[in-house]
Amino acid sequence: MMTKAPRRNDPDRRSRILHATLDMLVEHGISHITHRKIAEAAGVSLGSMTYYFDGIESLLSEAFTQFAHQMSDDYRCRIEQARNRDEACEAIVDMICGEKIATSYNLQVMYQLYAYANRNPELKIIMQDWMCRSQQALEAFFDPITARMLDAFIEGMTLHYVTDRHPLSREDLSRMLAKIAG
Repeated sequence: MMTKAPRRNDPDRRSRILHATLDMLVEHGISHITHRKIAEAAGVSLGSMTYYFDGIESLLSEAFTQFAHQMSDDYRCRIEQARNRDEACEAIVDMICGEKIATSYNLQVMYQLYAYANRNPELKIIMQDWMCRSQQALEAFFDPITARMLDAFIEGMTLHYVTDRHPLSREDLSRMLAKIAG
């Protein structure tokens, strides 16, 4: 990939670096990501990396945090569209089967985050905060224990839905949700 000429007064540079970090995580995995690959993908000089970020750990932490917040916002927005418990269950099925949240790209970033946080326990806070925000969104329609079960169900079934050779139908997922939701 050819590096673009640096831009002066580029207010989007930092954001492009963060986005490129996630792209490079998906393309190369956490163990093969480098400042050079990220800079090239973002179309910035290598010096921009150290200008904006203290090191690869701070860059990864911020990129993962930004991703988790965006996912939480998408999740919350979808749940908030529901007017009742049945519509909340429908929203959950949409999140599992839909094309906005349960994408291959998003799942790859999520699992890179899980792997990285497993080796860097201080980053588990990103995942813990994300789970908390997801459960709080569900608590608009479900008690806290059910919200926690549903959050785990969404996470697990999203992985199954994206990777299974024969994913469950929306109807089967709805029946499963009805059992959890009572």
